[in-house]
Amino acid sequence: MVSQSVPSPLAGEGEGGGVPPSGGRRGIFYGWYIVAAGSGIQFLVGALLDGAVGGYAAALTRDYGWTRSALSGAFSVSRLLAGFANYPLGRMIDRLGPRVVMRAGLILYALGFFLFARLDSLPLFYAASILLAVGSNVGGFLPITTVMVNWFDRYRARAISLSFIGYAFGGLVAPAVILAITHDWRLTSLGSGLAVFAIGLPLTFLMHQRPELRGLRIDGATAAEAAHRDAEVAAARTSSSTISFTAGEAVRTRAFWMIALGHGSSLLVVAAVQVHMFLHLTGSFRYSDAGAAAVLGLMTAAQIAGQIAGGYLGDRFSKRRVVIVCMAMHMVALLLVAWNSSVPAAIAFAVLHGLAWGTRGPLMAALNADYFGRGSFGAIFGISTTVVTLGQIGGPIIAGVLYDTTGSYRLGFTVIALLAGLGSVFFVLATRPAPPRRSVEAAAAS
Repeated sequence: MVSQSVPSPLAGEGEGGGVPPSGGRRGIFYGWYIVAAGSGIQFLVGALLDGAVGGYAAALTRDYGWTRSALSGAFSVSRLLAGFANYPLGRMIDRLGPRVVMRAGLILYALGFFLFARLDSLPLFYAASILLAVGSNVGGFLPITTVMVNWFDRYRARAISLSFIGYAFGGLVAPAVILAITHDWRLTSLGSGLAVFAIGLPLTFLMHQRPELRGLRIDGATAAEAAHRDAEVAAARTSSSTISFTAGEAVRTRAFWMIALGHGSSLLVVAAVQVHMFLHLTGSFRYSDAGAAAVLGLMTAAQIAGQIAGGYLGDRFSKRRVVIVCMAMHMVALLLVAWNSSVPAAIAFAVLHGLAWGTRGPLMAALNADYFGRGSFGAIFGISTTVVTLGQIGGPIIAGVLYDTTGSYRLGFTVIALLAGLGSVFFVLATRPAPPRRSVEAAAAS
C-alpha cells in the first residue's frame, strides 16, 4: 500500500522526484498543493493581463488615438498565434511534463510586459501583445489544466475550478491595476513583469505531471479505495481512468467538435467583454474609470461564486447540461448591457455573465477529460483550444469593427450574444462518444 503522506514540494529532481516514504501518515493529498500553485499562476494572468486589458486599451486610445479595430486586431492576432501553438504545446506537456514548458512560458509573459512598457508604435504594441498572449498560455492555462486532469478524476471539476479561482481573484484585483494604468501604464507594465518573475517562476517547482511519478494515486486514493473505484469503472467502462483516446481518435468523434465549437462560441462573449466592456461602460454608459472598474469587479465576484458552484455541480450532475444553461446566461447578459444603459442592467450583466463564465469555464476541460481520458489529454485539449481560438479572436473583431462602423457597441454585442445563444446547440449534440475498441478490450481483459 502506498502512503499518502505529503512530501516536501521541492523534494527530488525533475518530474518524478519526491516519492513519499512508506508507512507515513496520510495527510493532505499533494494534488491540492498543485491546485494552489496553479491558482497562484493564474492569478497573475487574471490580475495583470486579462482583467486589465480594457484599462490598457483605454490608455492607448487616449495617448495615441488608435481605433477600436486596431486594438481588437492586436488582441485577436496574439490569441490566434497562441492558439496555433496549443497542439504542439499539448504534445510537449504530455512528453516533457509541465515544469519546463511553464517556465519558458512565464519568461515570455514577463518579457511581454517589459516590451509593452517601452512601446511607442502600433507594430510594437502588436509584438508585445503576442508575447503576452503566448507566454500566458504556455505558462498557465493549458499546462495547468493538463496537470489537473492527470491528478484528479472523481474530484476533477472541483480541482479545475479551484485551480482557476486564482484567475477570478485576479479579476478582483484588476480594478486596482486599471487605476494604476490610468496613472502610469508604462510603470504598471514594468511592475507586472517583475511580479511574474518573482511569484510565477517559483510556483512551477510545485508542478508534477502525474501522481504515479510521486508514488501516489489519482485523487489521493488509498489502495482499497483505488481497487473499489477500478471495479466500478470497469463495469461502467466510461471513466477517464479506463478510457484513453489518442488525439487522432478524438478528432474523429462528433463530441470533440461539438465541445470545441460550443466552447468557442462562449468565448465570443468572454473575449469581447475583456477587450471592449471597459470602453463601453466609460463611453456609452458614461461611467468614470472607477465606476467601470467597479462593475467589472462585481462581474469577477460573480465569476468566483460561479467557479466554486461549478466545481461541485460538475462533480455531481451532467456537466453538459450545466454548460447549456450557462450559454443562455452569457447571451442574456450581453443583450442586457447592449440595449439598456441603466445601472440595474449593468449589475444584472455583471452577475449573469460572471456566474456563467465562472461555472462554465472549468467544465470545458473536465468534459473533454471525461470523454477522452487523460492518456493524451494535453494533445487533445491543445487541438480543441486551437479551434476555440476562433471565438477568442472573433468576438473582439466583431465588436470593434461594428463599433467603428456604427459608432455604438449595440449591434456588435447583439450579434455576439445571438451567436453564443446558438452555440448552446453544439452542447446539446455533444453526447458521450463510444470508447475506442482497444479501450473496451483492455477493460474487458482486466
